[in-house]
Amino acid sequence: MAAPDVKQQQYTAEQIQVLEGLDPVRKRPGMYIGTTGPKGLHHLVYEVVDNSIDEALAGFCSYVNVTIKADNSIMIEDDGRGMPVDLHPKLNIPAVEVIHTVLHAGGKFGGGGYKVSGGLHGVGASVVNALSEWMEVEIRRDGKIFRQTYSRGKTTSPLEIIGESPRKTGSKTTFKPDAEIFDELDFSYDTLEYRLREMAFLNKGIRITLKDERPDQKRQEVFYYEGGIREFVKHLNKNKEIVHPDIIYIDQIKKDYEVEVAMQYTDRYNELILSYANNINTSEGGTHLIGLKSALTRVFNDYARKNKFIKDNEEGFAGEDVREGLTAIVSVKLTHPQFEGQTKAKLGNSDMRGFVETAVNENLTAFLEENPQQARAIVERCLRAARAREAARKAKEMIRRKGVLDSTALPGKLADCAEKDPALSEIFLVEGDSAGGSAKMGRDRRRQAILPLRGKILNVEKARLDKILNSEEIKNMITAFGCNIGKDFDEEKLRYHKIIIMTDADVDGAHIRTLLLTFFYRYMTPLVEGGYIYIAQPPLYRTVKGKEVYYTYTEREQEKLLNEIGRQGIKPPQRYKGLGEMDAEQLWETTMDYKKRTLIQVTVDDMAAADEIFSILMGDKVPPRRKFIEDNAKYVKNLDI
Repeated sequence: MAAPDVKQQQYTAEQIQVLEGLDPVRKRPGMYIGTTGPKGLHHLVYEVVDNSIDEALAGFCSYVNVTIKADNSIMIEDDGRGMPVDLHPKLNIPAVEVIHTVLHAGGKFGGGGYKVSGGLHGVGASVVNALSEWMEVEIRRDGKIFRQTYSRGKTTSPLEIIGESPRKTGSKTTFKPDAEIFDELDFSYDTLEYRLREMAFLNKGIRITLKDERPDQKRQEVFYYEGGIREFVKHLNKNKEIVHPDIIYIDQIKKDYEVEVAMQYTDRYNELILSYANNINTSEGGTHLIGLKSALTRVFNDYARKNKFIKDNEEGFAGEDVREGLTAIVSVKLTHPQFEGQTKAKLGNSDMRGFVETAVNENLTAFLEENPQQARAIVERCLRAARAREAARKAKEMIRRKGVLDSTALPGKLADCAEKDPALSEIFLVEGDSAGGSAKMGRDRRRQAILPLRGKILNVEKARLDKILNSEEIKNMITAFGCNIGKDFDEEKLRYHKIIIMTDADVDGAHIRTLLLTFFYRYMTPLVEGGYIYIAQPPLYRTVKGKEVYYTYTEREQEKLLNEIGRQGIKPPQRYKGLGEMDAEQLWETTMDYKKRTLIQVTVDDMAAADEIFSILMGDKVPPRRKFIEDNAKYVKNLDI
């Protein structure tokens, strides 16, 4: 963005506008951070970091340091202007205190504090304070160091001067989330790493440091990318084969709008397009994404016809043809963004569509004309995608005629449940006919359906849709679920709201799980996003002492049990090699009983991170997979690949 003008530099108490009080936050934290689970816990960090990034967007901040302290508190420090410390004209208390104790107070409501901002609702710092056991803020500005403390939304010390700072400016916030609010207080380094790396990609030239000071977890990384989103695309494609060497980059500014696009084609069959508005990941897209997609389809059709790749009487490329294998980032920055909904998941500014579409039309056309060899490689790739789309259409028509995609024609292997309400129904995907037989006998027939799978399903990471539709096991799942696949997916027709993967607790079982998750993520993404996918946790050991029977699920649990009950007088523990070794009663009691079972819900918070992991684990390149295993083996107790 353009350099800040003199008016922007005047960031004072007058620019902090108050809308309403803070009381509701502790009563209903989910309204402000979504959840009190891990996602909400990490959201606290993002709220404070976003304030530092907004300073960077305004041109006043070059670095942000995030530290996980030994006690699981968080420290965030930047070299921005420092939060205002003068008295607020209406409330007659220091502006920094207003920021941290009054809901909807900030410099982002048109008071001139920020031209471009991700945090528009002014809930960030005050919500973090309200949901923290304690918080300390240290500010360097006006040649001095100021300090103030808070706890659970209240001020616990007056603003005081604790030292001199003649040259350095900035803000440092340290807080400890409240154990009364959150389910657990354990920050994930990996979760923070993905988000902070993303922020560094989106804001070229900003240095973000993540440091973990917890015992046995100490590590540190610095994220700094002069190339911005071009390096983002390069990072996302590092485990994929690329179709053309140059990353196509577009950067255009017009009045209060800026758009950046970086894109490159790969040999994969899925698309990965990430969209952002003012650094916010617009996971549901919006007008900027529509503009990008429209431009891609138009430009490649025009180029292909002009250069005789497509004849005048032939059908042109569909949108999915020109997006197959595409990795793209579209990032817009604008002064007055309009988001649909409190979650800011979709951008609604109508004029942004035309702005992005025009910018991509002009710049992409120029790239293709100036790079004919790369243009040919991309267009030929689109032609292959179009032929595959036609093959997939014919395959769908064939299996439709056979009734495979008709939800009334259920697969013969499916033991369905009696319940017709999807919200009360669940289906177990079971490895092998033997375990399937036990599951069918032991289940609750009213609500639990069983679908046995024979062996390992097709690795969809390496296959196009027409080949996928020829897989018997995949066709059985599509038919049983009733919701179709890909762009024809219809969530309303989903027959079960719990899809439970139940495989053996061994390497083969883990591989089957990963293959299934890859299929769901790539071709039934709403199942993952909607939280419909679960993983069952079968036991590893069955131990009998006297009349008591104990089941344990890990080696550690088993060792702990033996230490507790004593090793004398027990039969040799039975270690299950697979679900097929359990009879119906044991399988029900340990893995399927609603009251006793343990299910892990599969969710995706970060699409870029998920794409990277699936590309590593299921792609063709062996070295990245080996490195992933070696790196993660240091930090986890059990890693199933």
